[in-house]
Amino acid sequence: MLKTLFSCFLILAFSGSLLAQTSDDLKKKQADIQREIDELKQSLNDTKKNKKAGLGQLSLITKKLRLREQAINNINDQINVIQNNISQSRNEITRLKQELDTLKTQYEKSVVYAYKNRSNYDFLNFIFSAASFNDALKRIEYLKSYRQYREQQATSIKNTQLLLQGKITGLETTQKRKSDALVEQQKEKVVLVEERKEKDEIVNKLKTRERELTKELTDKQRADKKLRDGIMAAIRREADKARAEAKRREKEEAAAAAAAAKKAAANPATTSPNPNTTAANNTPAKPAPVKSKSVFDATPEGELISDNFEKNRGKLPWPVDKGQIKIHFGPYRIAELKITGNNPGLTLETEEGAAVKAVFDGEVISVFEVDGSSAVFVRHGKYFTTYSNLNSVTVGRNQQVKAGQVLGKAASNSEGNGEIEFVLMQDTRNLDPEPWIRRR
Repeated sequence: MLKTLFSCFLILAFSGSLLAQTSDDLKKKQADIQREIDELKQSLNDTKKNKKAGLGQLSLITKKLRLREQAINNINDQINVIQNNISQSRNEITRLKQELDTLKTQYEKSVVYAYKNRSNYDFLNFIFSAASFNDALKRIEYLKSYRQYREQQATSIKNTQLLLQGKITGLETTQKRKSDALVEQQKEKVVLVEERKEKDEIVNKLKTRERELTKELTDKQRADKKLRDGIMAAIRREADKARAEAKRREKEEAAAAAAAAKKAAANPATTSPNPNTTAANNTPAKPAPVKSKSVFDATPEGELISDNFEKNRGKLPWPVDKGQIKIHFGPYRIAELKITGNNPGLTLETEEGAAVKAVFDGEVISVFEVDGSSAVFVRHGKYFTTYSNLNSVTVGRNQQVKAGQVLGKAASNSEGNGEIEFVLMQDTRNLDPEPWIRRR
């Protein structure tokens, strides 16, 4: 019986540990979501200081609503875990009560039996009525073991009562947790309703500026094309330089090989070949597999930089210390305003005049103008990053830069907030920068 109780205790402890682990994971996730919501709330309050409602505000409130819904769903997951714990606890309490009743019944029977045979005469008569001395010893051992059995019964009852009381107390605590979670979920739902109203207000304000915003995005698309043209021109120049450098190296290597062959022909070996020497294997070696066809990886240095850049996918710092994504990479649609577009990178809203920094070591390939603001184009092997809409630049062409080095300062947008375009490319192919930079 004690072994059974111990096994039950281990099972309960293990299952409780798993539930606690799941609950702890959900609580951590909830804390992370709340931290993001708080950061977005602060950013939204900062953007509201401007009189004009902008797309940045719409992006922030939309993201905040999405996070709020995640928070509500996460609380619901917590409630489900708690409810599962409650169900298990109730089942275990029922089982323990039944087990306790069985133990008490068995103990009562043994007590009644002991009461009926309680006199010393009965005890001695039981021993002396043995057929032999050995049989008498066995009867003495039996009486001892029977006494121990009754003691074990009493101990089992006490342990089961303690375990039962612990489960009842735990159930009460768990039910309180569920009640608190339901209250918290209801609060989040109330906040969600208010935030939806807040979004509707922003959308209504934006609709009064629909023509202005449409023009702003049309101007952005025109600027994006100019930016793309500037980037492609710089990449073509770099590709031409890389090809010329590769040809120069090939000529040098060919000349060196020819000189070595000429020298070997002028100084032939005078010693006879050793017959015991194994002939050299003249079978041509298999060429090493080509890792990359990029012209920018033609040199060992360029290939090393490309490899290091790739290893930092998901770890690159943001180009601005403080900011939010206003428009994500690729095709986008602002349903509330019936506006569509295609973003070549990330449009980041930040503080006006904020420092814009390189995300990785590289070389400034070009600094050019796009619609009155500046763009800095940096090469990292076969990868390129562009930072545009800068009102000032602190670096020049052919300059080596380090990760975190300031390239310039962010210019403002039509709402009066700072804004930059961050573009990432591999050779001539646009990449989504979001999976490459750190999560905030």
